[in-house]
Amino acid sequence: MSENENNQRKAWENSVESVIKRFPERKEKFTTSSDIEVERLYTERKKDDTAEYPGLYPYTRGIQPTMYRGRFWTMRQYAGFGSATETNKRFRYLLEQGQTGLSVAFDLPTQIGYDSDDIMAEGEVGKVGVAIDSLEDMEKLLDRIPLDKVSTSMTINAPASVLLCMYIAVGEKQGVPLEKLTGTIQNDILKEYIARGTYIYPPKPSMRLITNIFEYCQKHVPKFNTISISGYHIREAGSNAVQEAAFTIANGMAYVDAALESGLDIDSFAPRLAFFFNAHNNFFEEVAKFRAARRIWAKLMKEHYKAKDPKSWKMRFHTQTGGSTLTAQQPDNNIVRVTLQALAAVMGGTQSLHTNSRDEALSLPTEDSARIALRTQQIIAHESGVADTIDPLGGSYYVEQLTDKMEAEINAYLDRIKEIGGAVQAVEEGYMQREIHQNAYETQKNIEKEEEIIVGLNKFTLEEEIDPDLLKVDETLEKAQIDAISNIRNSRDQAKVDKALSVLRENAKKTDSNLIPYILDAVKTYATIGEICNVLRDEFGEYAGI
Repeated sequence: MSENENNQRKAWENSVESVIKRFPERKEKFTTSSDIEVERLYTERKKDDTAEYPGLYPYTRGIQPTMYRGRFWTMRQYAGFGSATETNKRFRYLLEQGQTGLSVAFDLPTQIGYDSDDIMAEGEVGKVGVAIDSLEDMEKLLDRIPLDKVSTSMTINAPASVLLCMYIAVGEKQGVPLEKLTGTIQNDILKEYIARGTYIYPPKPSMRLITNIFEYCQKHVPKFNTISISGYHIREAGSNAVQEAAFTIANGMAYVDAALESGLDIDSFAPRLAFFFNAHNNFFEEVAKFRAARRIWAKLMKEHYKAKDPKSWKMRFHTQTGGSTLTAQQPDNNIVRVTLQALAAVMGGTQSLHTNSRDEALSLPTEDSARIALRTQQIIAHESGVADTIDPLGGSYYVEQLTDKMEAEINAYLDRIKEIGGAVQAVEEGYMQREIHQNAYETQKNIEKEEEIIVGLNKFTLEEEIDPDLLKVDETLEKAQIDAISNIRNSRDQAKVDKALSVLRENAKKTDSNLIPYILDAVKTYATIGEICNVLRDEFGEYAGI
């Protein structure tokens, strides 16, 4: 063993010893079913002395020295439908079933900053997620859920600042110190322009709100992940794995650049950056994608941005299995797809995971379907043995070469985006959108020509499909939600609301003012999400797309 490799090995062993003192491994001894001992890490000496170790730069083999031997990934199930009270029941059910973190789906009006009684919300209230109009709804959503013990992920972007402030206010009401609140807000507006469409404001003020959140949370809510830079929706829109990783990393660079331009120090916010990736069916490609993305981000943060804190170099990411891979035909086949995708995420070293339910191509998941999806994660964790050693596919000729190839192709896209002027410019010119649309078109052609087989869709089909039981959202919910808003407006101190909104408006005019404290003040008066977002619409304008 060369001196360089020997030093790397010793550094890894020292980090393991330090981590185990704080977080003991799950077992004293890991073995196969035949009682063959499973070592913590398997390596092979490389002639070029480039052996890599988990928990050490550039983190190809994982960001923690012991990975899942210490503890499993966070098991989340994305949930939200109807009213806050209904969703709270689903959350508590999933926690009782062994889920270890919450993941909130919001309805479309909430995602684009409209109240449930707005004419723009008609027919959409509570349909694709939970309706949250005011602090009262957030209080109901989180009723009897201890925010000092449960981590919460919120898939919210344009109005992320408002929902974060509602969450903080509920934490305060529970008596939880802000420094103990943990979770993630998606807060990734660039991918909304690229792939998803739930934007409100133009890019410049949107980036201001994001950097305001970085600054506020670094000072007051230090354990909250201030952004989840999302490739998931880019993949759902039709990108391939390379494009997903490349465009996500490019967006991440844009957020870092914006934060630096606002005067923040790189190591003050970078450790709380998180990522969100998709997991599709090509098992080895997905594993290689995760390994390559982690390595690229580490190199960018250390070598390009000159971050000094190793925590700033680590790409921490959540994974969700591929919604666009699910079929309405033969929905039970989706259980198999999700299992493969979840396994790829685990083999790729994810920090948290959501497994889609078998019926999500047809409706929001039923309770039974959500439980099966959660059980999929639990079986992988407790029965498969894949979590007993670190990076079990490391050293595979195929996986290592595929990782290197993915890294090269991702970097080629990053170079092209740099030539354009960065991610924001590439979005405004429609470059990423065109690339995704072209790939989606080619994929659809291949499916229609049966060059790409989708079991149950274009091959191995059934003449008669069995209609599964589906979740149906109560159609009376919309009226009940509108009545609730009316009650809030009649019972709150309107003078306090008006003053808080006026102060927010005045500070929105000042480009150097951090808006989060003023949004928090407005939230605490029970100003609604629509009222707050409308103040910012008036000052910032609305983005019309390209």
